[in-house]
Amino acid sequence: MHYINVHNQSDHDQIFEVHGFNNNHTINVRPGATTVFPAPDRTSGAVIAVHDGFEGEQAEITKDGFMGNDFIDVSNIVGAGGNITVQQVGEPATRKGDPVFMQQLNASWHRASAGTKASLKDCVHLNEKGDVVRISAIKDYPQLERFVRGFADGKTYIGVGAWGGSPGVGSDNAQSSAAQGDKDILITYSDADAAPAHPAHMAHRPTQKRLIEHTTGEHNHGGPGIILTNKSNKSCTYYFYDNFWNGNGTAGCNFTHPLKATTVRPHTTAFVSLPATFKGRVQRNTTLPATWVEFQLSASNDRAAHGDVSLEQGCDGAATVSSTDGSDCSNGFHEDIVRDAPHGAVVRKPDGEVVLASTVGNWMAGRNEVAIEWERKMVGAGRAYIEGGTGVPDVASHNQVLAVDFY
Repeated sequence: MHYINVHNQSDHDQIFEVHGFNNNHTINVRPGATTVFPAPDRTSGAVIAVHDGFEGEQAEITKDGFMGNDFIDVSNIVGAGGNITVQQVGEPATRKGDPVFMQQLNASWHRASAGTKASLKDCVHLNEKGDVVRISAIKDYPQLERFVRGFADGKTYIGVGAWGGSPGVGSDNAQSSAAQGDKDILITYSDADAAPAHPAHMAHRPTQKRLIEHTTGEHNHGGPGIILTNKSNKSCTYYFYDNFWNGNGTAGCNFTHPLKATTVRPHTTAFVSLPATFKGRVQRNTTLPATWVEFQLSASNDRAAHGDVSLEQGCDGAATVSSTDGSDCSNGFHEDIVRDAPHGAVVRKPDGEVVLASTVGNWMAGRNEVAIEWERKMVGAGRAYIEGGTGVPDVASHNQVLAVDFY
């Protein structure tokens, strides 16, 4: 099963009609939130933004269509009042839609002649400042179609396309090109730019390939590091990410360049040697969502190692972190909270694994309220970070070695 993620990047609630999915139930997505619902293969439908009771921009989706590919597009045939894009999760090359449609619409309106404005007075709706807040259904106004093609042709469906014996317009028909296989779908709405937001520290950082030190465990010579145990029933590779930078209570999370990778067989323990300066995390594999064990090995105030478990970027299984200096401190959880999670809380990773979605959001999707409530119920705020903030007891080990168990 794949899922549709509807993310609202605006600062207000946004209503969407849902046709063909979600039992045709309308959804109201809160500011900065994401609503998730199943999208079974071989199904089609649309998610339509509603403005003042009128239908507007819409994302049209066919799951697992011709040759097993998804088909997605954005249409303004029935109107517009905001910006929307649609893509496969993690596949920006599949993105459809004009992320700044309304801004371009307003610029074109203010440049238009008096005659053009007069011809559009029944279908272009303005606020008290004279700015466009909504347009009516393009399909009902040929003059509106001509106007919109002046700035958005080839970026969204404007006319009806090839339908009912009509050949349509080539730039509209091209919107129906196939995506890449059968994957989760991300719909992003915004009053500003509807391109999915990237973390600030990654905005200008190209993804690069580089060699990663890969081990199956090392001899413990008494230096700083992690005693890593794989308590699952399959061999796993764990990746250690050093932060790009560290500040007073802040850090630049590293999503692209792991420092080291260690493969551990089922029910086996390995020692992973790391520099005392390490401040970052370890996670299973390199893709998100994933459970993070965050740690540093030599804090500036006490030179001890400190660690915690975080579910903010998702959960692909349980994890614990423990001291090894005899203080007998531990935190985290060992229960399987993914297996029985509600549908709205889960997503699929690129390899098909079902995991709990991010609770705070990232460049792929926004925060997932269903996942937040499920993790609060199953884990609680005292055993792992769910939404950030404070309140999760820190595990300290004064010998600069922590024990991390992944389940």
